[in-house]
Amino acid sequence: MNVIQALGGLGLFLLGMIIMTDSLRNLAGDAMRKLLLRFTHTPLSGAVTGTVTTAILQSSSATTVAAVGLVGAGLLGFAEALGIIFGANIGTTFTGWFVVLLGFKLQIGSVLMPLILVGALLRLFAKDRWASIGMAIAGFGLIFVGIYLIQQGMVDIQKLVTPENFPSDTLVGRIQLLLLGILFSAVTQSSSAGVAVTLTALYAGAINFPQAAALVIGMDVGTTVTAAIATIGGTVGSRRTGISHVIYNCFTGLGALFLITPYVLLWEWLGPDVLKNNAEIVLITFHTSFNTLGVMIALLLTPQFARMVERLIPETEPAYSRSLDNALLHDPALALTAAQSTLNNEGVALLRHIVFLLSDTVKGRESNLLELKYELIKTQYYIDHIDMSDSKDEHRNHFINLFHAMDHIQRLHDRCYEEVDRVDNLKNIEGTQPDCKKVMTVFVEVIEDLEENDWLAAAERSNELAAHITNRVEQLRHNIMEHVADNRISVETGTASLDAVRWLDRITGHVARLSHYLANY
Repeated sequence: MNVIQALGGLGLFLLGMIIMTDSLRNLAGDAMRKLLLRFTHTPLSGAVTGTVTTAILQSSSATTVAAVGLVGAGLLGFAEALGIIFGANIGTTFTGWFVVLLGFKLQIGSVLMPLILVGALLRLFAKDRWASIGMAIAGFGLIFVGIYLIQQGMVDIQKLVTPENFPSDTLVGRIQLLLLGILFSAVTQSSSAGVAVTLTALYAGAINFPQAAALVIGMDVGTTVTAAIATIGGTVGSRRTGISHVIYNCFTGLGALFLITPYVLLWEWLGPDVLKNNAEIVLITFHTSFNTLGVMIALLLTPQFARMVERLIPETEPAYSRSLDNALLHDPALALTAAQSTLNNEGVALLRHIVFLLSDTVKGRESNLLELKYELIKTQYYIDHIDMSDSKDEHRNHFINLFHAMDHIQRLHDRCYEEVDRVDNLKNIEGTQPDCKKVMTVFVEVIEDLEENDWLAAAERSNELAAHITNRVEQLRHNIMEHVADNRISVETGTASLDAVRWLDRITGHVARLSHYLANY
């Protein structure tokens, strides 16, 4: 009967983890992304933020999947995201400390039962943020009730299961236990549950310390399954991030496997009674230690590690749309950011093309307009498929602004694709040379702003330029009319000149509106 109770306790633990993690993600999802972006500038700072966010969310999978998404959206560089993944492994060890200190030492499982009622009442009668807080509280309570039931169930299990029932304490036996740990984490999608069960079994004497250590190592490796699944069909950046998580955890797990014996010998030398009477604390210390050591080594080798993964998964997507990851479509915040990054890249390409057409072949660059047209169609398709069904007002406004930006960038592309002859005519119109030069100068500055994602500066520059050109158009049109009237140019040439001036007015207007909508989110 107690065996069934232990299984029920495991179920409650898993349910509590799912409820609490999902609720915390709803409460802190956007804040978590902002935290990762704001404080992740180097692999080291990424490791710190990865540790903190995982400790808060109690889920390394949530952190690593978020990192994959941020890389896929083009918000984070690959090397910086590696730090987040490394740090998430340290953050996931905090769950074990909660289990040992609160579940075993303080025995607060029964004390926390009223929290489940409090959380449920908040979920029933409160709304929005408070309802999510209620679910997080209920999930937290369920976790420790689950631990309490697992402990009670272990009373009978330890009579049926002993260390002798598990693979022997040899290298082959430890590898078998490591594989068992991987399987457990892959099936339950939670290394925390596996660590909790392992700690409880060790506490009850059902397994010995080396066996428990091998299981925990395997459970750490098993957490990579979620991140690997999250990269299926994703961008090159997200696939690189996901595979890095797998490779890193495998190497860390392999190294930790060979540290078990030295670690046991160290504790037997420091104090045999500690290992005997507080094996669960020694185990979770081992869990934290080998993850911390792995992060320290990985941070030193991050550049080499990044280059290795980049060679394994080379870049194949066009530069414009590398951020368009279909795996992000269910997450409006990340999908919209990916679309904005893509529109930004496409806008830069068109601006460089216009600068090139206006005769600056140094700072300008001719673009493949046909390829860019297909990329714009791909971007439009992506934006159209972002799931906005239950989105927040800020995401809805972002979507509308991107839709406007998409419209203006397509019109700008049409001006470049269909009206090249008008650029040549523009250069031959008397008095337009200073205007063309001003447009080239400002567009180069706008390109620099867009490449730095400084959309406000780009909007200010381009709006000022558009207003200037609009004022100049009237004077230029008047001059052209005068030249036609004086027979200095033919009517046909005058009409072509008017079209050229109108082209200049329209492209500066589209750039101004494009920059405005990119900045207004």
